[in-house]
Amino acid sequence: MADNARAKRLADLIREVVAQKLQRGIKDPRLGSHVTITDTRVTGDLREATVFYTVYGDDEERKAAAAGLESAKGILRSEVGRAAGVKFTPTLTFVADALPDTARTIEDLLDKARQSDAKVREASAGASYAGGADPYRKPADDEAADATDTDGDASE
Repeated sequence: MADNARAKRLADLIREVVAQKLQRGIKDPRLGSHVTITDTRVTGDLREATVFYTVYGDDEERKAAAAGLESAKGILRSEVGRAAGVKFTPTLTFVADALPDTARTIEDLLDKARQSDAKVREASAGASYAGGADPYRKPADDEAADATDTDGDASE
């Protein structure tokens, strides 16, 4: 089993080689300039590599890019093997990165929270405190209440 540093170096190399080859070497119109390689992960035994990518565009372009990456997998793997010089070139698996969708979801949730905060701020604009400005009991108040109870003034 290889160490994690070697797997990390190989993952970085794979990411660079695949990105350069997609930019300059592959003439598939489905890939174009819309595909961005975001991350690469290699298993501990250096046999499998997962390449994460994003596609700028709509669902049609994402599907076309996925098909283009699958068809170019052999060329990209041979290019990685040539650059890496390892005994066994890892198999490449392309996975669409969920990061942009996750970021969009988080932004939507933050917008909802901002709107909710604005509604609460509007509702509390003219409101006053329910029990006074300082609702906490103080030690002086407790002593006055105890003195009233011991004098017999309190109702029994």
